[in-house]
Amino acid sequence: MMKHISMDDLHELLPQIGPMDLILDVRTAEEYASGHVPRSKNISHTDIAQNVQGLQGYNHIYIYCQAGRRSQIAAMELEKNGFRNLICVSSAGMGHWVASGFPVET
Repeated sequence: MMKHISMDDLHELLPQIGPMDLILDVRTAEEYASGHVPRSKNISHTDIAQNVQGLQGYNHIYIYCQAGRRSQIAAMELEKNGFRNLICVSSAGMGHWVASGFPVET
């Protein structure tokens, strides 16, 4: 069953997220380049299906986008492909992260 968390939760969990976990930014490459959650990897939600194999093997995958909609779309696509270790940031997103003053990588 997919777990849902907030960007505040993701920020609190950040120090505990290890190398066998993935923070997945599913916004466009341009959005990602303008600023993203530290240590996150970018695969646009429209490219998730083509990248399923490369996403296997992680203990947990934390998925976020700008506002929450695309993260849900990406999570549903991964669920359809058998992933059960998903944590979807389904409310708010990078906009909330920036507004909260959380650290941003560019």
